[in-house]
Amino acid sequence: MSGLTPRFEGSYMGDATRLADDAVMECKICWSVYDPAEGCEVWQVPPHTPFSSLPDYWRCPTCDGAKEQFMVVSASPLPPAPEKSANTGSMMQTEQKHMSDPASSFARALEEVFTDIYASKMRGLPFVNEALHVKAVGFCTFEGQLVGALVTPWFMNLIAFPSAGADWSGVVSGSKKLLNFPSGSYEFTAVLRDGGAEALRGYWACSLFSPVFNFTTMLQAIDTAQAAVRGLLDPALNPQSGAAHTAKHTAQADQLPEKPDMGRRSLLVGRPTARAGA
Repeated sequence: MSGLTPRFEGSYMGDATRLADDAVMECKICWSVYDPAEGCEVWQVPPHTPFSSLPDYWRCPTCDGAKEQFMVVSASPLPPAPEKSANTGSMMQTEQKHMSDPASSFARALEEVFTDIYASKMRGLPFVNEALHVKAVGFCTFEGQLVGALVTPWFMNLIAFPSAGADWSGVVSGSKKLLNFPSGSYEFTAVLRDGGAEALRGYWACSLFSPVFNFTTMLQAIDTAQAAVRGLLDPALNPQSGAAHTAKHTAQADQLPEKPDMGRRSLLVGRPTARAGA
């Protein structure tokens, strides 16, 4: 498994500023060609889209190789680079700090683990949607824990990675717990990975879709995952209001007086409601 630092092995060294808009690129793994004049039908990228303008989640449509694995086949010469300004160094340091924040690091670790699982165990199985690939979406920090969504070719889950120092000594993999968020309280399942990466020793997962044949493109899946994360953190979706919401939001999950309806898509279709007869 590769480390968490991106490896830029292509001839443009992962630096989009070194690419002309008409640069024709070739995957060094399978030799598939990306021609800006044609775009990419698989990823629904329109013609005349430069390689440097492709979204971060774009990958080789043939072998699923990363963008950084592409080599320049032909391109117009670039104009001379402008001189570096006095604040260039501070800008680079800010960007590096952003890329190394805990949420981004955890998202990359998730992607690496589940990309390996897909390649070694899941590819070709009947419940796998081969139109999708592994992508961590919308990860951010909420009250000390890392929250986001994970898209794979066989499931889409909300993920909550507990804050540093959280006690997992009594947590059993597969156990259930209600976690509180601005939009309400939702049932998550504990996931413990023996021998996994340090960042993945234990986290909580809430299933949104499994399997994921609802999605015909990766763009659809990513848009849905982003909507779910936004909904999770949107207090406007919470059925409680005012002081009642504040009290519920700060209470311990196992002390909640009511257990909400935990339909898979409750975040996508509306606010959570109490179970009948609760």
